[in-house]
Amino acid sequence: QVQLVESGGGLVQPGGSLRLSCAVSGFTMDNYAVVWFRQAPGKEREGVSCITGGDGSTYYAESVKGRFTISRDNAKATVYLQMYNLTPEDTAAYYCATDKGPTCKYYKDVNYYSNFGSWGQGTQVTVSS
Repeated sequence: QVQLVESGGGLVQPGGSLRLSCAVSGFTMDNYAVVWFRQAPGKEREGVSCITGGDGSTYYAESVKGRFTISRDNAKATVYLQMYNLTPEDTAAYYCATDKGPTCKYYKDVNYYSNFGSWGQGTQVTVSS
């Protein structure tokens, strides 16, 4: 059974940093892509970043490019989202998900992952002074 568990969220001041973790089980993570989504209050869920299986190519939404870094540790079966220079606009519940495919082709397609993906329960990030 595929399971994803997010952790690392919390309250941080503007300009601060956080590292989110997504621990996966029930499948061999090495060959599968993992996506980070987020959903802010009153807004639609959006794909933030994705890392492919295999060579670990990375993709980022324009709103986080240059501030967020996605990485993976296959030995620990964990995907990370390092977030720098956080702003109040980054306040959201953050979720990791996988469709157990190797590519990030659909990482911006929330409907696709809602239909075909497995999700974690989410972790809350609040950026506020």
